[in-house]
Amino acid sequence: MTVWLWLLAACGLAFLTKLSGYLVPRRLLGSPAVVRVSGCMTIGLLASLVTMNAVADGQALALDSRLLALGAAVVALLLRAPFLLVVVVGATAAALGRLAGLP
Repeated sequence: MTVWLWLLAACGLAFLTKLSGYLVPRRLLGSPAVVRVSGCMTIGLLASLVTMNAVADGQALALDSRLLALGAAVVALLLRAPFLLVVVVGATAAALGRLAGLP
């Protein structure tokens, strides 16, 4: 099989998966257990994505200015700063870390 056939197969599978979501009965999706699990799953996936982007470099662990930026952003969030300010604080911390010589 060529790459294009694999790509088309993956697109078709993704479409069918999304389409199958519309076939699930509403009473099943509205149950408290499904709502609780889907909420926890979303938070867990987002936390793992942030962690992987902050401390991973391919297959290696990278402790660099991204981790400093994440720490500064967490402090800004704990101080209840607006989201735009959290982003600016994180970017500033990363820039200062790189200026100080962190990779």
